[in-house]
Amino acid sequence: MKGITKFILLAMLSANAMGGSLGKSASPPTYSITNLGSIGGTISRGNSINNSGWISGFSFVAGNSRRHASLWINGGSPVDLGTLAGPSGYSSVVWPAKSNSGTIAGITQTSIDDPNDETWSCSPFLYGVFENITGKTCVGFVWRDGQMLPLPTLGGPNGFAAGANNRGQITGWAENDVLDSNCVPPQKLQFRPVIWGPDPNQVRSLPLIAGDSSGSATAINDRGDAIGISGICDQAVGRYSAAHAVIWTGGKVRDIVGTNGGPYWNTPMAINDRGDVVGFVGINGDLDGNLLRAFMWTEKGGFSYLPPLAGDVFSEALGINNKGQVVGISCAAGGVACKPVLWHEGSPININSLSPGYTGVLVTAQDINDDGQITGRANGANGERVTYLATPVEVEK
Repeated sequence: MKGITKFILLAMLSANAMGGSLGKSASPPTYSITNLGSIGGTISRGNSINNSGWISGFSFVAGNSRRHASLWINGGSPVDLGTLAGPSGYSSVVWPAKSNSGTIAGITQTSIDDPNDETWSCSPFLYGVFENITGKTCVGFVWRDGQMLPLPTLGGPNGFAAGANNRGQITGWAENDVLDSNCVPPQKLQFRPVIWGPDPNQVRSLPLIAGDSSGSATAINDRGDAIGISGICDQAVGRYSAAHAVIWTGGKVRDIVGTNGGPYWNTPMAINDRGDVVGFVGINGDLDGNLLRAFMWTEKGGFSYLPPLAGDVFSEALGINNKGQVVGISCAAGGVACKPVLWHEGSPININSLSPGYTGVLVTAQDINDDGQITGRANGANGERVTYLATPVEVEK
């Protein structure tokens, strides 16, 4: 009897060591879907969900004239986080930020004139165009305890905050004061990947791949491992700025994509506490990013593609949790006609097929927390574009 017990125990330990379970793998979960309200308009999107169930992203004000960074706590009514340019300004939470401590990071228009009138990285995410329609600067912000505070740059006028962890660290990128001939007008200044914090006034620049001049840090885990891009100034959004997808560990930078991507658009989006990374890579000859491909990278397994749904040619992996569950989008060329995807054991599943009884249409899956809850955007029954919360039925509270 002791021998049989010992055999069973060893078998269980072996299965756990391999990260799996004995017998057949689990089926993908099913979800109950809740549409969440807006701050006045009919357009919103959840871009981040933490383990406390806080969803952050953006919502349009009444009339859909501009977006404000917004917070939904436990599925409740959204909180307008405001802007640093007053009520008529623009702001947004763009990246999945894994802080459970009440820290939110994002970008905001300010009331300060941009001396270079640059498009900067913010314009596509605040205004929806590659044009600075206000002529004002944009900086990264940290929101804590009901207050939005600006994050410092490296001497230039603009900045961008993306990820956050539970240690009070925030990742992003900031302009310095170096004019760079590799910038595509109206962009003029270099920018570097940075980590702010834990004091909001602390900012340190991260190293780039040898020969590169600009880059961005997009996410950070609780070990302090950061991910991002390294390249040249270019247009300050993707493309040649994202020549390399990188990870920073122990103060050193490493390329995690190499020749698996084209020379542009290689962008890691999220990292979990094990150091597993997901994102998307460019394809040779596709300068406009119409055929991006989702990827996953792990320290042990290295780089691998995550396939799109059958019939699609474009995919982005946008969120990963500490259980290794990955979500994102699968689309036609150019990132249109998108569907929300859960990659289950490496295979893509349209989350709409896992949501029986939901009358809307889920369009994107932006992030996933450790309880398996997902947020993104859905098309509501009345044509509105709404933030949603998807909760696995087996853990629904």
